[in-house]
Amino acid sequence: MVRLFVFLAAAQLVLLVLALISALSAPRVRNLPRALWVLVILLIPLLGPLAYFLSGRPKAPPREKGPVPRGKPRPAAPDDDPDFLRSVDTEQSRRDRELLAQWERDLEKDE
Repeated sequence: MVRLFVFLAAAQLVLLVLALISALSAPRVRNLPRALWVLVILLIPLLGPLAYFLSGRPKAPPREKGPVPRGKPRPAAPDDDPDFLRSVDTEQSRRDRELLAQWERDLEKDE
């Protein structure tokens, strides 16, 4: 029975510390001011940290494009993205053709 009590007390202490760290390091909190959340976490033993985790933590910002599909991972770098490489290749090819045409015009002028 003593082991269970020690285990539950340690779990409560870990929950309290995690809630305090989260409340103090979050850019903003919901439903109450930060100072009030810290007091709730410290003064209400088990329910304070649980209340903070359930209703005080900020929600994650919404993603612009939604979740990334699991079947198709995003490229890590631009040179791994085939669409990017195609666009670079297209632009470079166009510039090369324009430069070649300019050189041909210059050669025709010199002759």
